[in-house]
Amino acid sequence: MEIRQTPHFARLLKKLQPNQKKSLDKAVAAIAMDPSLGDEKVGDLSGISVYKFRANKVEWLLAYRIISKGEIKLLIVGTHENFYRDLKRTDS
Repeated sequence: MEIRQTPHFARLLKKLQPNQKKSLDKAVAAIAMDPSLGDEKVGDLSGISVYKFRANKVEWLLAYRIISKGEIKLLIVGTHENFYRDLKRTDS
């Protein structure tokens, strides 16, 4: 499974604490094993899936798009606050 990331995702990744990054790595590994784990969105965000995971007792969301059978593109990661607003802005 090939995993790509958007430039926006890469910038968000740099801001994470080491323990948050560790939880994110586990979430990405889980998605790589089974891309259907996330909830597929409809409407404005159709084609995008969001996977929820916990880091430091806080729920985080990871948005990704399945590009092809063996490729996933990571879009953004963050807490619920303004997540969907930011996702609509950076949907690429």
